[in-house]
Amino acid sequence: MTRGQSIPLRFALRDIQFFERPVPFVRPFRFGAVTVTGAVQVFVRAEIELEGGKRSVGGTAELLAPKWFDKRPQLSPDETVDELRRALLIARGLYLGHGGLETAFGLHAASINAQLEACAKEGIPPLAAAYGPAEIDKAILDAVLRGAGINFFDGMAQNIAGIDARLSRDLADDDIARFLAGRKRLERIALRHTVGLDDRVEGEGGVADAKENAGARYFKLKLGGDPQADATRLTRIGKELKSLPYDYQVTLDANEQYADLAALGALMDRLERDAELRPIASKLLYLEQPMPRDVTRASPLGALSRHGFIIDEADDSYDAFVAARGLGYRGISSKSCKGFYKSIVNATRAAKWSAQGEACFISGEDLTCQAGLSVQQDLALCALIGATHSERNGHHYVDGFADTPASEANAFLAAHGDLYTGGDKVRLAIHDGELLTGSLTATGFASAVHPDWSAISPLKQPKERTREQAR
Repeated sequence: MTRGQSIPLRFALRDIQFFERPVPFVRPFRFGAVTVTGAVQVFVRAEIELEGGKRSVGGTAELLAPKWFDKRPQLSPDETVDELRRALLIARGLYLGHGGLETAFGLHAASINAQLEACAKEGIPPLAAAYGPAEIDKAILDAVLRGAGINFFDGMAQNIAGIDARLSRDLADDDIARFLAGRKRLERIALRHTVGLDDRVEGEGGVADAKENAGARYFKLKLGGDPQADATRLTRIGKELKSLPYDYQVTLDANEQYADLAALGALMDRLERDAELRPIASKLLYLEQPMPRDVTRASPLGALSRHGFIIDEADDSYDAFVAARGLGYRGISSKSCKGFYKSIVNATRAAKWSAQGEACFISGEDLTCQAGLSVQQDLALCALIGATHSERNGHHYVDGFADTPASEANAFLAAHGDLYTGGDKVRLAIHDGELLTGSLTATGFASAVHPDWSAISPLKQPKERTREQAR
């Protein structure tokens, strides 16, 4: 198969397996009302059979992020992680229950609505429900690409997954095909350094310390939802960033913490008028998910839209970007954990609307990407859709490959020497604040190697629950 052809590959899905591995953090990460000191990374292994009988195995990995997909206060962090495990298991049953030959996207499209319905019966919200298909889809795509003997970028240019507009009626099939055919891999992606609410601001270990920010020229600053407290903290951060020997830009992320438009307006008014906030305001690219997802859907931004806002947690359906655009939002986040195919669809929309004269965009936002399959596949997605900089802070909160067996970490280092560096532990290699994507052109979904499946524990079995128990 050569670049330029458009032949979606059909296959029969034979098996899906889940594993998990604990990931300790080297420093706490606080966003919104949550502080995380460690997490669990899930691994997915999918086996497919191509037409003709050839078998192929694909894999992926992602953190089971607590209290992000579902922030309801009555749920503990562990309960929200179990929701994600349930989403995986429910999706597994749906995907394996699909008989006959199908394309990768066709299998996703045939399962996603049933997934949302089944999860709703257990009180699992749409954003968390989509996690199951999101991870399975990545593993299947890896298997498809490996089976075809092709790399991710060439495979997507050919639309090997068969992505069409059946889930996005505002687009035509040709819109997606043309978008994919015209993509060229970004060779470098700048990392955006996330500053959590408990992260040090001043001095050694602070936001301007090159040992901490890895030379980043982009910064993502978390907000807490109190206009006065946030303005005070942003003033401190701005003073530090002004000391950098190079130019910088910032984004803000409230993680749904601003209660309403009035509170959000108070913060934006401070950013517009307060001279002490100019080091932030003058470098601000956009503000991410300021209000709770339900409030967002009922609150047109009005005059505030001039500042540039994007949705993230409110992106829980294929029509979320369309709805948000109507409310005054101009951007949306791309995250592998929310759905690889949805990112492609939304990137197509942003390109189409921008070509029509309306400045819309898709951004790279994901802190759940740890070294190995997870960071490589999401980085490849960013390089495909044109996200020139991306939130990429797994290296900051986790020590390289953490507790991954040395042999496995070294295998990734050997295969992807432009992405990792050795020493006492294998870690992400950052070049002048940027990550290189050259080795992501290996056959398969952005990785020449897989984890050592025998060294990872099976997924813990969560308890099934009713909708009433989750309220």
